[in-house]
Amino acid sequence: MASSLDIACKERPGTTYLYETMAKKSTGTGDKKPGKGADAKGKDTGDKQAKGKGSAGGGALKAATAVNVRHILCEKHSRATEALQKIQEGQRFDKVAQEYSEDKAKAGGSLGWMVRGSMVGTFQDAAFALEPSSVDKPILSPLVKTNFGYHIIMVEGRR
Repeated sequence: MASSLDIACKERPGTTYLYETMAKKSTGTGDKKPGKGADAKGKDTGDKQAKGKGSAGGGALKAATAVNVRHILCEKHSRATEALQKIQEGQRFDKVAQEYSEDKAKAGGSLGWMVRGSMVGTFQDAAFALEPSSVDKPILSPLVKTNFGYHIIMVEGRR
């Protein structure tokens, strides 16, 4: 079976993929400025730091910026529904992912730690709305439709 990345490359080369890597890295320049100026300016810089952190999204900082996510991807709705039913009957998420997912499910559907902005919109919304759970008792999303197919999503951690 083709991976999401393969599917995306065939459908729309150069577009955002389900789990693309983020090129943005924090330079840390805003955090290290106090050592650059004189003592009198040090206080001003400290004030700017506090303002910068507060304006970066007062409520957004309280929310998770990354989730440790697993998913099951099925091209057909009927197959995804069947996988969802197996999990609801008590089967482990990772085992069902290995059997049903048409994506890179060799690690039980694990995509690892994903940051905001690195996932397709509806997938990301569902992932960040979930509470963490374990593969043996997962808290699941309803089926999430993306251009890759239908996803069943669970989150193992938030940070």
